[in-house]
Amino acid sequence: MPGENLSRDEARERAALLAVDGYEVSLDVRSALGEGDGDGAPRTFRSVTTIRFRCAEPGASSFADLIAPSVTSVSLNGRDLDPSEVFDGSRIALEDLAAENELVVDAQCAYSRTGEGLHRFVDPEDGEVYLYTQYEPADSRRVFANFEQPDLKAPFRFEVRAPEQWTVWSNGAGELTDGVWRFAETKPISTYITCVVAGPYHYVTDSYTRELPDGGRLEIPLGAMCRKGLAPHFDADDVFLITKQGLDFFHDHFDYPYPFGKYDQAFVPEYNLGAMENPGLVTFREEYIFRGKVTRASYEGRANTILHEMAHMWFGDLVTMEWWDDLWLKESFADFMGAFANVGATRFKDAWITFANRRKAWAYRADQLPSTHPITADIRDLEDAKLNFDGITYAKGASVLKQLVAYVGQDAFLEGARRYFKRHAYGNTRLGDLLAVLEETSGRDMGAWARSWLQTAGVNALTPQVLLDAEGRIDELAVLQEAAESHPELRPHRVAVGLYRRGADGTLRRYARAEADVDGPRTVVAELAGAEAPDLVLVNDDDLTYCKTRFDETSLATLREALGELTDPLARALCWSALWNMTRDALLPAREFIGLVLRFGGRESDIGVLQMLHAWADSALTHYVAPEWRERGARLLTEGASEQLYAAGPGSEQQLAWARFFARVTDERGLELLSGLLDGKATVEGLVVDQELRWAFLEPLAAHGVVGESELADELARDDTASGKRHQVRCLAARPSEAVKAQAWAQVVESDALSNALVEATIGGFAQASQRELLAPYTEKYFAAIDRVWRERSIQIGMDVVRGLFPALQQSRATLDATDAWLAAHEDAAPALRRLVLESRDDLARALRAQACDATASTD
Repeated sequence: MPGENLSRDEARERAALLAVDGYEVSLDVRSALGEGDGDGAPRTFRSVTTIRFRCAEPGASSFADLIAPSVTSVSLNGRDLDPSEVFDGSRIALEDLAAENELVVDAQCAYSRTGEGLHRFVDPEDGEVYLYTQYEPADSRRVFANFEQPDLKAPFRFEVRAPEQWTVWSNGAGELTDGVWRFAETKPISTYITCVVAGPYHYVTDSYTRELPDGGRLEIPLGAMCRKGLAPHFDADDVFLITKQGLDFFHDHFDYPYPFGKYDQAFVPEYNLGAMENPGLVTFREEYIFRGKVTRASYEGRANTILHEMAHMWFGDLVTMEWWDDLWLKESFADFMGAFANVGATRFKDAWITFANRRKAWAYRADQLPSTHPITADIRDLEDAKLNFDGITYAKGASVLKQLVAYVGQDAFLEGARRYFKRHAYGNTRLGDLLAVLEETSGRDMGAWARSWLQTAGVNALTPQVLLDAEGRIDELAVLQEAAESHPELRPHRVAVGLYRRGADGTLRRYARAEADVDGPRTVVAELAGAEAPDLVLVNDDDLTYCKTRFDETSLATLREALGELTDPLARALCWSALWNMTRDALLPAREFIGLVLRFGGRESDIGVLQMLHAWADSALTHYVAPEWRERGARLLTEGASEQLYAAGPGSEQQLAWARFFARVTDERGLELLSGLLDGKATVEGLVVDQELRWAFLEPLAAHGVVGESELADELARDDTASGKRHQVRCLAARPSEAVKAQAWAQVVESDALSNALVEATIGGFAQASQRELLAPYTEKYFAAIDRVWRERSIQIGMDVVRGLFPALQQSRATLDATDAWLAAHEDAAPALRRLVLESRDDLARALRAQACDATASTD
């Protein structure tokens, strides 16, 4: 829609002209209940907004943002404006502004089914309706008229009329008076972090108290909520435990009291993100409430997300980036703080292992795509902003902050954060504002560091070079640094180099360690000269920097023989990550990586690392092994996963992880066991096949044609819930039938009837690795459809379709050529759309290179 994609230049011009004093927003969502109009028009609610703002140049013109089906009235400074003349569907033209202004907009806004704006969900289990909002980066304009950019902060007052049996929450504390929920005025905040949640939610309360240094007492009411149907599974006590531990940790380290009053956390259905940092009312995807048995890694992941969002109360909500270029100012810090606080405050003391193994894998992938960008990005408009919530902004940025802590010292880093909050509270910042406080506290020149780490793209590779003397000791150990041709920057790295040897008991242990500043193409680590010859050199030991770790030949040979003997879990995780990067870079045959997982995965003590190995092995089989080896690889994984399933401790989380992995990778040989586990004719000692595990077993059975529509209908009757419906939809789309694929394609590409969650489920079931031939006809259809889909659907659904339906399983030069042909013919397509296609093309080209590497390997 014209004007919907706000540009950075427009935002800067408006910010220079306007200052906002306050919003009053009145919503009437009683229309959420009952049947719709039935005429195909969107279901709507009334939204009345009053904005008081100043204009630096009286007589000037500007605009307010609103995306709505219709506007009833617009009043500017008491003057009625004709909505048909001033509203174009996304903007309200404002002319002849006064020094002080009042804008009142009465509109009919649409409920969402895409997770953007005010999302309406009907629970199939009991028919209850639930609402929640999600705005980042620019969807609050779908709910109320505003100036939709982060640097026009203002206090907000919300009031909501809702069905009488409902409860309503917003950022401030609320109370029901005369049938209207009225909420306390917020502190000055940005539009994208305002929030409303409404419905018959199950709500649990607690409280947090803390004595302040000045003798005062901080009291924060705590709340946590979910749908009624999930209440039996809701472990609110653990949510509150992590919340209190996090509040203690951040108060200890930030020296700035939590500024937003209450602290509610809502676990909501059909959520597109992991969570969102709305001050006073954080929203999470409800999948963080576990309906069945999960591993410790799932609880650690939830704790990390709770702490990530809590860090945003300071990094992002109290101090906010001026424009989306500096999105990293909040996301990188929050991602770092999630792991930092998990280790420092909770039971998850190994969170840095998860960070090294899982989060960094996301960053390494993103940083090698053609769309990679500096951490401080060039965000031209809102579509750019939407796509930059990526592995660079989050995980690479957090990795670089970990490097920064090693560079300036933890005390200087945290003192810089404290000064940053106090200096810029309720304001907006740029990169320079952060660098200024860090220079003050560390005494270091942050400009050079920022240029290398924040303003360039790409990942360096560090490789050890070991020269031995005649006695077999280290004569010289150097670290070689390389960069990709496309991003040739060599960076300064603070690294720890660890030396490992195998002992008499066969274990692989570190016997020497040195920290060094690596800079340039070759750096000698003088401190390690004279040490005994190592069996393994780990050049980024303790994971201080952000790099791709490589190995010399001796080290690689040691890992092939003794990876499972490496006693330190972080070192082991780093080696696994390095081997995976080598596989992706076509330096290690994919079948060899799979062999290492089968040989040593059963000995992995860290459950999060084990589950990551399972994901990587599955990806290696699907994308990176030579096509002629796939059948053998599937058989080896099926047999290996089955062996580990039976060998794992009864009832252990390792057993659960191997059961899920077995279901994901099994070929026809494993289907009988899956069927037996479902109907009780087969058992594995200690394995409880709960409802979530049943669905995990049903998908491969559906994909191989063992179960069909009737069996899946029976299973839905057994689990007639929102979660069950999503699982059933995914399984239905997984069936190996031309008619099934055609129907799934039509539901997602040709219709907008499905909600965001069911679109995701359908796409997830559609593309099965065992159905490459069946899916081949959709390559041409994909390229014929995506431009239209991008124009007609919301950006979230557009992203899901373009990413999820790319013909990634059609791994051939012909598919690359078809992709290149589309790109050549659509040079004027939306840049965000082209970026998604380019990323998918790069993944496919990488797969073909890896397959060529694997084809040269031994056929053993």
